[in-house]
Amino acid sequence: MSRKRYGLGRWAGIGMAGLVVSPLQAEEVSLDEISVTSDRPAQREGAATGPTPHPAGVLPVVADRFATVSVVSAADLARSQPTSLGEALFDKPGLSATTFAPGSASRPIIRGLDNHRVRILENGTGVQDMSDLGEDHAVPINPLINDRIEVIRGPAGLRYGSQAVGGVVSVENNRIPTSIPPGGVAGRVTTGYSAVDNGRNAAATLDAGSGNVAVHADAFKSAADDYNTPLGIQRNSFNRSQGGAFGTSYLFDRGFVGLSFSHFDSVYGIPGLSSAAQRTRLDPVQDKLQARGEYRPLDGPFAAIRFWAGGSNYRHNEFGTDANGVEGIEAVFKNRAAEGRIEFDHVPVETAFGTLSGQLGVQADRRKLRISGAEGGLLRPTDTRVQAAYWFEELALGGGLRFQAAGRIEGNRVAGTQALFPSDFLPDGPGDEPVESRRIRRFAPKSASFGALQDLPYGFVASLTGSYVERAPTSPELFSRGPHEASATFEIGDPNLKLERARTVEVAIRRVEGPFRFDATGYVTRYTGFVYKRLTGFTCGDTFDSCGLGGGDLRQVAYSQAGATFAGAEIASQIDLVPVGDGFAGISAQYDFVRAQFDDGRFVPRIPPHRVGGGVFLRADGWFAQVSLLHAFAQTQTGVLETPTPGYNDLKAEIAYNRPLDPAVHGLSEVTLGLRGTNLLDDVIRNAASFRKDEVVLPGRNVRLFLTARF
Repeated sequence: MSRKRYGLGRWAGIGMAGLVVSPLQAEEVSLDEISVTSDRPAQREGAATGPTPHPAGVLPVVADRFATVSVVSAADLARSQPTSLGEALFDKPGLSATTFAPGSASRPIIRGLDNHRVRILENGTGVQDMSDLGEDHAVPINPLINDRIEVIRGPAGLRYGSQAVGGVVSVENNRIPTSIPPGGVAGRVTTGYSAVDNGRNAAATLDAGSGNVAVHADAFKSAADDYNTPLGIQRNSFNRSQGGAFGTSYLFDRGFVGLSFSHFDSVYGIPGLSSAAQRTRLDPVQDKLQARGEYRPLDGPFAAIRFWAGGSNYRHNEFGTDANGVEGIEAVFKNRAAEGRIEFDHVPVETAFGTLSGQLGVQADRRKLRISGAEGGLLRPTDTRVQAAYWFEELALGGGLRFQAAGRIEGNRVAGTQALFPSDFLPDGPGDEPVESRRIRRFAPKSASFGALQDLPYGFVASLTGSYVERAPTSPELFSRGPHEASATFEIGDPNLKLERARTVEVAIRRVEGPFRFDATGYVTRYTGFVYKRLTGFTCGDTFDSCGLGGGDLRQVAYSQAGATFAGAEIASQIDLVPVGDGFAGISAQYDFVRAQFDDGRFVPRIPPHRVGGGVFLRADGWFAQVSLLHAFAQTQTGVLETPTPGYNDLKAEIAYNRPLDPAVHGLSEVTLGLRGTNLLDDVIRNAASFRKDEVVLPGRNVRLFLTARF
């Protein structure tokens, strides 16, 4: 398999060629190109638009990266039809989701880490929402219009900032087109229906162009009623969302420059005892403008120059019903953000040791949060500014051995209003409220990493990486000071939080070629000053002077710091066993776990459980079928004031047929039709990582009908 390298800023063409290692003879399988760290050059008319179609059910393995990368392709998204990023990633090894409101507010969790340690990107810039502020806030992305979702762990996260210490979820689509499709026009339409919630999904994308101009348009709409569970209807779990985008690019011989505008709006309910009774719902709306470009000089010190820029306005209202049954707006959340990044790939340099290639980048972000509501809301207005520079260098020594070194330095300025609470978080009496004052915190996080990658016999690749990452506390961690009705918490920040430091060692072995595909990673991360939400055991009303008196139903949460160690592993494998038609029948297996413990022996709360799974599949003559079972063990390693979570079994089955068509005759180039069943045992599934696992059960038995047409 040939590889064209551009240092860290290169594209990986992932292929699984037929390899005879036994009497088995594997079919040739072509996987999506996976953009791990940068974009490929713009392409002119006649080049394929978007990634190569992904064969259904083939395990995508990224073997030539220092980072650990998981990929969900457009074909997988069209078959599963998730309406949130968390739903799209929930059952992947090493990944989970918050599932605060399944199907809507469900943010990805990577290796037990979420919120301010997981950065979500869309086409290279931050999603610029408020989902990191509260588990009840949805990510304003509908996965159905995306070409793929990439989850990046490890040192590659340094490129995106210290807030990506847990990992990066990168959503890729063609909203800023980089090519013109063959014939000048291409597109796809996806639709589906799910029985468990009367869910209806529809999405369409269109790419076109001529000469030097390419255009893209997309639109989506999803709707679902309250979903069913083995215990009955999960009240107030409905969701509705719609939106779309338009983008255009100018393509030239050595690059491109493009711009897009997108709109997202939604409304969804928050399930749970009190929130269902109060009919709590949120209605996020976001307008976003993004720009992106690339230039590859013919000569000079740089092989490529790229930039990304984006800005957005986001807001949502939190609606609820008071004790008199009157519905109103309890809080209004607003976020204005802007981000820019520019990168320079230097020309590869031949040294006495090997070829040296690398990349230098600079980045600037600004975010302004404003929340209004009861007693001034959860957070007074804040202003966060970040400037950063980062550098990656890779040395290829020959013999399949490569080394990589990377570094990043940031300047963080966080301005807000601090609230000084008593050390026991209890008021002295009626009317006792925290003293507030304006405060500015400044941090200078520094991070570095080193890695080695070695090709091994029989197509295996091994890697060893180590990293040191400093993370600055965010404005909610520093300055939170009040009620958050939708999540039923009273949150208290600590304006004196220090830098969080993480030291990680990770070892991996992977195989992408031939009938056996394998991806295994083990890691240990040691945190100093780990910031977490600590339940104090008290409840509050809407004001601090009500805390500890038993009159409120908001759980008091205090941001705290402690030393902690996270250790875990994630394994995925797949083997083609028996030739069938033009394909194979085979088996797959997966396993993952995270163990997270504070230095004093207490367990970190809300950690996903051990999981093991496997199944059988058939991929032949346009048909794809599979049956799999994922077993989650009971989570008994609980944090303080946290209850154990029982295990569950998730049985899934799917059958789909894909048929290529002649566009001249049918007007379509391909049609895929199928059925997919989830939780077929109708098991009671509770998510150990959810704040509301004792109140909210995940959907029960479901059958989904899906259809995708390409033209």
